[in-house]
Amino acid sequence: MVKIILPERDFDYELQALVASFFPGQQVQVEVCVEKPGNAREDEELLAIINIKWSKYKISADFQAKSFLISRQSFVTGDGDWHKHIDKSAHPYRTYYKNVLKKLVFNLIKDFPEEMLPEGLARRVPAWGTMTGVRPVKIVMDEILKGNDINCIRKNLDKVYCLNSEKAELALQVAACEAGLLKKAGYGSGYSLYIGIPFCPTTCLYCSFASNPYYKELADAYLEALFKEMEYSSQIFKDRKLSSVYIGGGTPTALDAWQLSKLLEALHRYFPVDKSVEFTVEAGRPDSITEDKLKVLHSHGTGRISVNPQTMQQKTLDIIGRRHTARQTADAFKLARKNGFNNINMDLITGLPGETAKDFKDTLSQIRELGPDSLTIHSLVIKRASKLREKIQEDGIEDGSRVLYMEEMFNIGQQFAMEQGYHPYYMYRQKNSARCVGSAGQENIGYAREGKECLYNILIMEEKQTILALGAGASTKLYHMGMGQVERIENVKNVNDYIRRIDEMIGRKKSIYDRLYKKNNRE
Repeated sequence: MVKIILPERDFDYELQALVASFFPGQQVQVEVCVEKPGNAREDEELLAIINIKWSKYKISADFQAKSFLISRQSFVTGDGDWHKHIDKSAHPYRTYYKNVLKKLVFNLIKDFPEEMLPEGLARRVPAWGTMTGVRPVKIVMDEILKGNDINCIRKNLDKVYCLNSEKAELALQVAACEAGLLKKAGYGSGYSLYIGIPFCPTTCLYCSFASNPYYKELADAYLEALFKEMEYSSQIFKDRKLSSVYIGGGTPTALDAWQLSKLLEALHRYFPVDKSVEFTVEAGRPDSITEDKLKVLHSHGTGRISVNPQTMQQKTLDIIGRRHTARQTADAFKLARKNGFNNINMDLITGLPGETAKDFKDTLSQIRELGPDSLTIHSLVIKRASKLREKIQEDGIEDGSRVLYMEEMFNIGQQFAMEQGYHPYYMYRQKNSARCVGSAGQENIGYAREGKECLYNILIMEEKQTILALGAGASTKLYHMGMGQVERIENVKNVNDYIRRIDEMIGRKKSIYDRLYKKNNRE
């Protein structure tokens, strides 16, 4: 265990994530203690203690009594100024304090002599420096949107956030692409629409999304409730431009062709889909795709779909419960091309149980033959609610191979994308990736050929526009442009609860409408 001891519980989440990124696989715990901590208890397996004193930048590490100290001058606003503010969330220098503190901790651990580290404590310097959040590109993109100089931004990534040069260039490349696409789409005056279809042929081992086995009767009842929410919600932003539409899940194509047709008819009835920049349907599972369904999607103006194999290794598909073959993936992709789809995405996951870099290369080789228009490469994330976590614990699926090969797979994926003419256009990270369990892990990157990027992916990740979300488990993100804040309005996750409580879900949407209506009247 690595323990962080703070004089008060503030910035504890950020510091915990930062320290964890240095020590993959180690548990990192935060404690509040005003007094200087003594030696660890005898019954405690403690590898390290990091003590932090806010007011004078005094940060020390006691790695099993091997001490190391960094001292700096007081904060720019005066010694003790931080402690004068009861509500520190409103402190004018809060972001400055956070960044300086994280940099000090980063340098403390990075510079601690290797030979002084206790046995069993393996240190790894995180390439993303002090950027521990899920949106490492957001800061860079904001600076580009403000019109700031690229070289100044590049220097800041090193000086403030300690990024290595490779990650800094990746962030700059993605952010520049995102900023350009957002400006072109006129993101500031619009909103986007998400519709969730929480049904799947089977639940994948790693999945934690709201999904249910498909039953026609249940799906019919769900759609009726969804149509009711769609009808009301269509009035909320009727005076705004609809930028993008994304139907996800679950697996929307788990619905039969008739249900899918009814869904898309309702969508066009209530929302100006034809005027949006893009319209995506997450076809997802190859075993849910039929020619009838593809014809329904195409006839209703769907411009972009996903056919997601996750891997082309049959042994892995069997382990993770996909219940389809690699051949079915290729057949579904070719069928989509035959039916007129010229913007097809494919998702892959690195670090799946038992897979090696050689397996990943073989998957990419098969993907090359298909030639998707965009490719999203994810790092495996072991979610608390997924069956994979249980299986690793109960059945002993080897986890070490994922940790060993993750970085190599990531580099292979980057090289493949460059060689095949794809460029990175959006990126995010999730907690609990396989490479750094319990910490901020590797990034997930969307690659696309020119003109085949997904605007919705950028909008949902960078939080620059309101996302109106409908269906079970959907989360509306109400973006307040003036304040740069996002307010969430959640729908219940359980399908039966959603059907039963649909009027309540509509009531939550009504709260948005009423607030906006009152605001517009005031203005």
